[in-house]
Amino acid sequence: MKTATQLLAAKDSAVWTISPDHSVLDAIKLMGEKEIGALLVTNDNQLVGIISERDYARKVILQGKESHSTRISEIMSNNVVTVSPGESIDNCMALMTQHKIRHLPVTDNGIVTGVLSIGDLVRAIIADQSDTIAHLEGYIMS
Repeated sequence: MKTATQLLAAKDSAVWTISPDHSVLDAIKLMGEKEIGALLVTNDNQLVGIISERDYARKVILQGKESHSTRISEIMSNNVVTVSPGESIDNCMALMTQHKIRHLPVTDNGIVTGVLSIGDLVRAIIADQSDTIAHLEGYIMS
């Protein structure tokens, strides 16, 4: 089974971040521009939170707050679940399921090296299962 590092190597390595002092509107604009569903929130290059489209929908739109005057620090998720580069894809999926999250930062000695999405993990698991099926079919046919 692949590791977080192997999965990150196969995708765009850009990690998009934003400061907790920015407005939620700034975050939504950046997510739209980069076509991503979440941003890591950093302060002095330290991971302090994560903001997602889900946070925006639930904590701004549904509560009648204004995007331009609400700070990211007011709605971001503070307790960010992270994994190390050597973590298996199965363990990453288990963590995401357990914590009901869709984005999982990968950190190495406190430094963010990438972000895995639920889509990244699903694609990796499907590819692994397809390989296993092909091997089994080859074994059965021989």
